[in-house]
Amino acid sequence: MTTTLHDHKGALMAAAAAFADACTSEAIRRTAGVELRRGERYAGVLLNEDGTPSHHLVLLPGDAEDVTWQAALDWAKQAGGELPSRREQSLLFANAKSAFEEAWYWSGEAHENGSCAWYQDFYYGIQNDLHKSYEGRARAVRRVAA
Repeated sequence: MTTTLHDHKGALMAAAAAFADACTSEAIRRTAGVELRRGERYAGVLLNEDGTPSHHLVLLPGDAEDVTWQAALDWAKQAGGELPSRREQSLLFANAKSAFEEAWYWSGEAHENGSCAWYQDFYYGIQNDLHKSYEGRARAVRRVAA
């Protein structure tokens, strides 16, 4: 039996997409001058109010599941980073959504009411607040000066 290019279309498309993603990430990372450690992913640069670069954002490998907000903060610190801010989570949703499960993740920002904290939903893209005792997911980031 002979196979044709059409028979392998799905695998070829996936390989091409992975190669393009790796090339783009590598080119951006080189341009930004950010050194990535094993398993890290460059997410982009955040801007100050005046449009100047504030810092680069790097997503650390691994995640925590079924953790309260305080447990998420502690886990991120142990992982060598911090929970992302709401602005950083927006950037992660825009530039690194595929690195997340379709679920909500704690941010590092407490709500003004003191009993809740903010989260980012990586399915719908919304941000909202929940009581800090709820259990959700967490990812850690590190910041590199721009």
